[in-house]
Amino acid sequence: MKRLIVVVVLASMVTSATTAAAHPRPEPHRPSTYVVSQTPGDTPEGIEVTRDGTMYVTSVGTGAVYRGSVRSARLQLFLPAGSDGRTQATGVHVDRWGRVLVAGASTRKLFRYDARGRLLASRSAAQGSFLNDFTFTRDAVYVTDSAHNQIWRASITRDGLGELEPWITRDRISPTPYFLNGIVATPDGRTLLVGEQGQDLTYRVDIASRAVRPVESDGTLSGDGYLLEGHRLYVVHNAGNGRYITRMARLDRTWSKAGILADSAPGDAGATPTTIARDRGRLLWVNSQLDRAPGTPPYTVSVVPDLN
Repeated sequence: MKRLIVVVVLASMVTSATTAAAHPRPEPHRPSTYVVSQTPGDTPEGIEVTRDGTMYVTSVGTGAVYRGSVRSARLQLFLPAGSDGRTQATGVHVDRWGRVLVAGASTRKLFRYDARGRLLASRSAAQGSFLNDFTFTRDAVYVTDSAHNQIWRASITRDGLGELEPWITRDRISPTPYFLNGIVATPDGRTLLVGEQGQDLTYRVDIASRAVRPVESDGTLSGDGYLLEGHRLYVVHNAGNGRYITRMARLDRTWSKAGILADSAPGDAGATPTTIARDRGRLLWVNSQLDRAPGTPPYTVSVVPDLN
């Protein structure tokens, strides 16, 4: 009798598992457009989406930082405009310890916060710097300076953020850069890919030697926001005449050559998408309205059309 009961129970478990596989639970609804802010002049710029679906968006207009969930259509204020001297904000990323880092644009500061919004550290670059975007390796953060067209570096640990130091200066980069912007580190932590919008190219930077050279590409590979997934690189690219797209390319194993794979459909007229983030099977970009700054509320984030 006990054996029969066990067989019946096992059969029931197999049936339930088969049914669950055949009919998976529906994924929670995710909006296609998010309202970041209704505040005039906010002008959003940077975005980060964490694995749990938390979204952060910065304001280059006021320095505010907003936070929300990919399952909710409205973000909430996380860091007030001007707090901690942060009157502008561009790049935003969460490090592997859950700390939120924010590039302060022309404030020339890099800020680090805990998940509650408490300031843990701020580090300053040289006078006149414009800290735009940044990326992490295991022990450091690398930051693009769009004013001096150089890369800053600071050490980073769970408990500390080192001082910002000039790591590669403009005179060591060829061709000479005129507007460094997006930056990502390769998964092995040995190489940086850096966007240069003045000449529409991407630099390959060897971290150990600090050697810099352009990535060879079969099409224009340059942009504002950069996102790297394996050897697939996404860049938010100004295609001219007010058209902004996300361009997808694949890099070879040495990160030296790239082939263009596809382009998204353009963003809405006047939206001026800037930066990009992954949300599971889709891409999100920030509609900054920078081409008509400060733009008109509501300021939004939306799904990149026709590309994932």
